[in-house]
Amino acid sequence: MADASFTPRNVLIFGATGTIGSFITKSIVSARSEFNRVAIFTTTPAAGSSKEQFVEELKTKNVEIIIGDIANEIDVVNAYKGIDTVVVALGRGVIDAQILLIKLAAASDSVKWYFPSEYGTDIKYGPASATEKPHQQKLKVRAYLEEDEEIQKSGLKYTYVVTGPFADGYLRLVGSPEAGAWDVKTKTAWLLEKNNKVSLTTMKDTGDLVLAALRHPAASFNKALKVNSFTTSPAEIQKEFERQTGGSWTIHESSLTKVREVEEEAWATNRPFATGITLRRIWAEGGTLYEKRDNDVIGEPKTQTLEELVSENIKRSV
Repeated sequence: MADASFTPRNVLIFGATGTIGSFITKSIVSARSEFNRVAIFTTTPAAGSSKEQFVEELKTKNVEIIIGDIANEIDVVNAYKGIDTVVVALGRGVIDAQILLIKLAAASDSVKWYFPSEYGTDIKYGPASATEKPHQQKLKVRAYLEEDEEIQKSGLKYTYVVTGPFADGYLRLVGSPEAGAWDVKTKTAWLLEKNNKVSLTTMKDTGDLVLAALRHPAASFNKALKVNSFTTSPAEIQKEFERQTGGSWTIHESSLTKVREVEEEAWATNRPFATGITLRRIWAEGGTLYEKRDNDVIGEPKTQTLEELVSENIKRSV
């Protein structure tokens, strides 16, 4: 399997047309000349859909389109032929589908490196992380990669790209305003523990950080890379909104005590936003903060700023 001299040349992306997957795909395709092959594995996109348009655009950039079903072993085995690196960006609802993908990657004659669909909150931040409901499927995948005897014997390398919250989504309302949000149209903000620091990563930067990891394999093998765009607080975000929009805002403040109440009720009543509330509580508790970040390990790629994030959010709201 892969050693210190390994350089990825043939990359296959699962979940390439999804929300975060499309950003990862765009970043990798931007460096198309660095790879012999770049391929995506997808189902047939609906005619006229945005996904179909994205796939057609990829074709013009010399990206291979492999149509298949991730639950079909034959489809996956065929897709792996000649591939040395697999990047996965599946949605939270199908994270455990990776168990089959990993099993087949380990058995492949060519696959040497696997990026699981890890992007987001650090699922092993501390002892409490083991019981957090949103983490369970990702923990299952990590355990399989790190502890299964057959996977270990295969020598398959892995890299977890841990980004913390996606900055683009952090600004938006998720189920309950007590969990934090900014509404540019009404100039209303809900600040959860306004002075508590949170490390954020934009979706564009997530893609660029994955690409940076691909460019630094030896530094990335069998590690959880804890990377981000910047660290800030709700109060600092609010200050930037006020600077760019002018005028006064209506500000509501929320606490961890209040958000825990909302979280408990959301899970008890099976609300679809329960996961989002739990994650925001984890972030407000400091679950994205580290002694150091690993951006430098993978070449310190340029990242977006808080000013740029707020500016883009304002433009989308107009």
